[in-house]
This record gives sequence, structure tokens and C-alpha cells, in this order.
Amino acid sequence: MDILTIIGILILVILILSVGWRYASQRRSLPCPVWMKWMLDPPFAWMSGRTRKTIEYLDVAPGMQVLDAGCGPGRVSIPVAKIVGPNGNVTAMDIQEGMLAEVKKRAEKEGLSNIRYLQGGIGEGKLGQEQYDRIVMVTVLGEIPDRERAMQEIYDALKPGGLLLIEETIRDPHFQRVQIVRDLAGGIGFIEKGWHGGRFNYCILLGRE
Repeated sequence: MDILTIIGILILVILILSVGWRYASQRRSLPCPVWMKWMLDPPFAWMSGRTRKTIEYLDVAPGMQVLDAGCGPGRVSIPVAKIVGPNGNVTAMDIQEGMLAEVKKRAEKEGLSNIRYLQGGIGEGKLGQEQYDRIVMVTVLGEIPDRERAMQEIYDALKPGGLLLIEETIRDPHFQRVQIVRDLAGGIGFIEKGWHGGRFNYCILLGRE
């Protein structure tokens, strides 16, 4: 078996797994496993640039209360915690305890004490009312079976005048097209405030009046 055949088989296997994962996620929550956390935060230069862009669009300022919903290993939580400073706070929320443990390890290494850790899924009723100035969801929405319920909880947790940033990329098996997000958000009551990127990689900003 030559190298091209092996590569072709590997690509086919990855495609089959991606389609299966996407299909199964429509029926139950299937987040990225903890052992695959390197896929959420790979050591590539373009990833650092992508993170900077995400935070720039989120328009975070010192003293803000920020929710990183589906935080994974903390790619966004850690730099945002540095920006909001000691008078602000970041809530790192993830359904997996192992991901939160990774965020906590990174926070301790950076000397950060302004991160709160919340284990649970979005839509489980664990978020308060009008608590956050900013909420960010990076490639998370497609992992949630009851998206409408989750988005309603996010809306309720956002302060009036606050912003929600949803980031999606075609590289994620749970990728959500922008029109799906717009229709879902509009039905809840969000108002679109901005959109950056292209058809297959984008950030959409949604506000609560």
C-alpha cells in the first residue's frame, strides 16, 4: 500500500467520523473530548492571530464581566482575564471537568485569580440574569442539541447593552452556517451588531438592548 493510498484512507476516515459526530450531536451533547484539547488550541502562529481577532471583535475592557461559554482549554479565557484585570471577572464554563482543570492550570501559571470555573452545559439553567457584559461562544453552538433553549439562557444572562460573539469555522465538525445563527438569534430577540469573516469562517456579534 503506497503513501497516497494511506493518506486517502485517513482522509476518508476523518470525513466519516466528522459526519457521524455532526449527526450524533443533533441528538445529544458531544463536546470535543479532553484528550483532543490540542485541536482547540494548537501551537500555530495563525491560531494566536485568530485569538487576537476574536478578542478585538469582542471589545473587552477592564472591569468587565465576561462569560466564555464552552471555554475548552482556555484559549480565550486566559487572555480575556488579563484584559479585564482584577476589577473584572471571567467565568470559564464547560461541560467537561477536565477542560476546566486545564484552564485552572494555565491561570495559575499566569498568576490569574479573576477566573470563576463553572461546570455545566449551556441551557441547564446555571447562568444568572443580566450578569455579563460580554459572552463568547467559539465553535460551541453546534454541540448543543437544544440550541433555542441555550440561546435563551445566554440572552437572559447578558446585561442590556451587552454583546454576544459567536465564532464558527468550517474546520469544526459542528459548523453552523451564519444564516442558521441569524435566524436562531433573531427569534430570541438578539440584534445583529456586526459580522466579520467569510462564508466558512466568521464571527457574528449579537446585542441585547
